[in-house]
Amino acid sequence: MSKGYWIARVDVRDADGYPEYVETAKPAFERFGANFLARGGKTNAIEGTGRARNVIIEFPSFQHAVDCYNSPEYQEAVKIRQKVADGEIVIVEGI
Repeated sequence: MSKGYWIARVDVRDADGYPEYVETAKPAFERFGANFLARGGKTNAIEGTGRARNVIIEFPSFQHAVDCYNSPEYQEAVKIRQKVADGEIVIVEGI
């Protein structure tokens, strides 16, 4: 079974509000076996428009990645994230 990955690109608008998103999302990440491979840190936007924060999260499977995003726990976190940050998330199947 191939692993699944979230690739998230984020610009935080409200740094004081962002930790609430992180705490609210934590139970979903724990439930679905999330492993953070990259979280913030140095970036270099070589092509296209970059974002300030880039995150790569590995899941045991593509389905785990999808289920985590769609879980009630994570959907509560989405409401908070969308108030304090702009960005996008794609889910990718590993090889």
